[in-house]
Amino acid sequence: MEKINFCLVGCGRIVKKHADALTISLQDKANLVAVCDIKYDRAEKIGKKYSVLYYASYDEMLTKHPETDVVSILTESGNHAANTIDIVRKYQKHVVVEKPMALNLSKADQMIRTCDENGVKLFVVKQNRYNLPVMKLREALELGRFGKLVMGTVRVRWCRPQEYYDQDDWRGTWAMDGGVFTNQASHHVDLLEWMLGEPVSVFAKSRTALVNIETEDTGGAVIQFKNGALGIIEATTATRPKDLEGSLSILGEKGTVEIGGFAVNQMKIWNFIDETEEDRLVVEKYAETPPNVYGFGHAKYLENVCDNLLNHTRALVDGLEGRKSLELINAIYESIETGKEVFLRFQPLKCKLGRHNGNGDIH
Repeated sequence: MEKINFCLVGCGRIVKKHADALTISLQDKANLVAVCDIKYDRAEKIGKKYSVLYYASYDEMLTKHPETDVVSILTESGNHAANTIDIVRKYQKHVVVEKPMALNLSKADQMIRTCDENGVKLFVVKQNRYNLPVMKLREALELGRFGKLVMGTVRVRWCRPQEYYDQDDWRGTWAMDGGVFTNQASHHVDLLEWMLGEPVSVFAKSRTALVNIETEDTGGAVIQFKNGALGIIEATTATRPKDLEGSLSILGEKGTVEIGGFAVNQMKIWNFIDETEEDRLVVEKYAETPPNVYGFGHAKYLENVCDNLLNHTRALVDGLEGRKSLELINAIYESIETGKEVFLRFQPLKCKLGRHNGNGDIH
């Protein structure tokens, strides 16, 4: 393969990030072949904008485009698992799936198993790992510059008014979306876990403060990690009147780093006991100003997907890696419902995520 052929399933809010990456940033490695959405007008709008064919179903699209290598699943969170499993079984295509990969662990495991059985690869989008300051932080961590890790904190203070949730009837529901932990803070949970390692337990609280939805718009969690470090998650979409921050800080015995901005995009603090000449320039050098909370990482993430398929390089976030943050998010909800500290690994019993109206059988 000289280039990787992509088809996109779902033409909602995130589709532009994927389409721009494939048609602008990755022209030498990727082709955008076609798009589809069950709301045909959405597919038509995106298809015409990017001069590609558009369809009302992925079955029609993939039947007419057997040259497709990768299908990107950009549908509602609650449909990610079913779409992935169906497409892989019918068409044996590699899959890129937006976060969260699924809403419950059994569906995530089924996705991973189905891809393995059909000889295709599963990639879970975690584009914030490619933010410039995040990559620099990860480099310092791998070099051991922090020494013993003490604490990590993520803060998601964003604004999502009632109008946001009213755009689509699936938003803010247990069956199809989840709340701020699952949706808006999903990437930040992933970053905290990527930096601090394996979680041992979590205790969490939440509330629905300012909007009329099934799920939470505000919550906090305390995580105990295997290496002894503590993790703090502060997440809300009840910030008013606009987005305030999406931040990450790591504290160790030999250094402290804080990344701020509204999309984990601005290096704020870079302090190490053993200072190097480069350290003095890091705060100024490692900063970005993205147009929105999605940041610039999609192009770099999809480039990693192309390189993996073309050159057999390492995939940064495959299905197993993407499952890790989902397990922690499920544990957060389990803790919220039981009022107890939840220890990983666990079998979700009270977690409402992926259930109709928070009750009954898993959807």
